[in-house]
Amino acid sequence: MKLKSFEKQQYLNIETFRKNGQGVKTPVWFVQDGETLHVWTQAGSGKAKRIRNNGTVNIAPCKGSGELLGEWHPAQAQADETPQAIQHVKKLMKIKYGMMFQVFGLLGKIRGGANYTAIKIQAQG
Repeated sequence: MKLKSFEKQQYLNIETFRKNGQGVKTPVWFVQDGETLHVWTQAGSGKAKRIRNNGTVNIAPCKGSGELLGEWHPAQAQADETPQAIQHVKKLMKIKYGMMFQVFGLLGKIRGGANYTAIKIQAQG
């Protein structure tokens, strides 16, 4: 699958799955790096935990509210907490989102969320 539908989009809706199979849809900021999408999130977030348990996800471009702007696509996601992966995604997020990403990170630190993970998403098909 080509990632054309994600170009110039600000948000990605990612559907992760609980152990009982129930889907959880979450709009997130993302960056595209070639044929890979990356998401930055707190290591202890629900989506990171669900991805560690089951990397099968669905993705779609969306608005910040989660309202879809395109079709769902099956994908495979992997949490990567290595310093190299986190720095790479952090750099890409700073380029795409600028000052808003800096503010978002500061608010996360204030709330006690200092540990982050990089989520790598590869589309299927």
